[in-house]
Amino acid sequence: MTIELFKEGVETYGYLAVVLGTFLEGDIALILGGLCAQCTELKLGGVIASAFIGAIIGDQLFYNLGRLKGLQVLSYFPRIKLRADRVFYHLRRHGSFITFAFRFVYGFRILTPLLLGASGVGWGRFTLLNCLGALTWATLVGCLGYVMGEALVLLLEHIKADMQHGMPYILAGVLLVVALVRLVVWYVRRRRAQRMLAAGPKSEAC
Repeated sequence: MTIELFKEGVETYGYLAVVLGTFLEGDIALILGGLCAQCTELKLGGVIASAFIGAIIGDQLFYNLGRLKGLQVLSYFPRIKLRADRVFYHLRRHGSFITFAFRFVYGFRILTPLLLGASGVGWGRFTLLNCLGALTWATLVGCLGYVMGEALVLLLEHIKADMQHGMPYILAGVLLVVALVRLVVWYVRRRRAQRMLAAGPKSEAC
């Protein structure tokens, strides 16, 4: 892959990729979007706006799913279902803060809007706090990716690396490392959920 083809792909589909990526967890897509804003023709403001749009669409969808389906949704998440009462207790006590800040906690991006919808949090309250939280998250994480991109450029210049050949491999390496980390986290959480289900009520008593 040449740098020309790489840049053309990012510049053509970059904003759409950020929207689609932030529809789910989103951190990877947003960091890479901020990084590409430093190294390609993408604009940081456009990356932040795309992340905000994708995050809001995804969160509102999962929130409304929680409102419509309620506790039925928890059957797809056995690890959370085991502690549903405790989760709902914290949501009722600290619902506003959780609605604003949940996207900053890894692994809660999809489940939290579902549980907020199922717990009866009002649509207007959720939407307002969700928009504020999404804007803060998109700005901070997008700028983090942008700063990382600047650091990579300076590093490559310092070691006199050829920018046209180095950046695609660096981006590919970042993607690979993040994907491996997330795969390990998913596997560990899945094994833990299986053990909790097998233990049954005794694990909750502990």
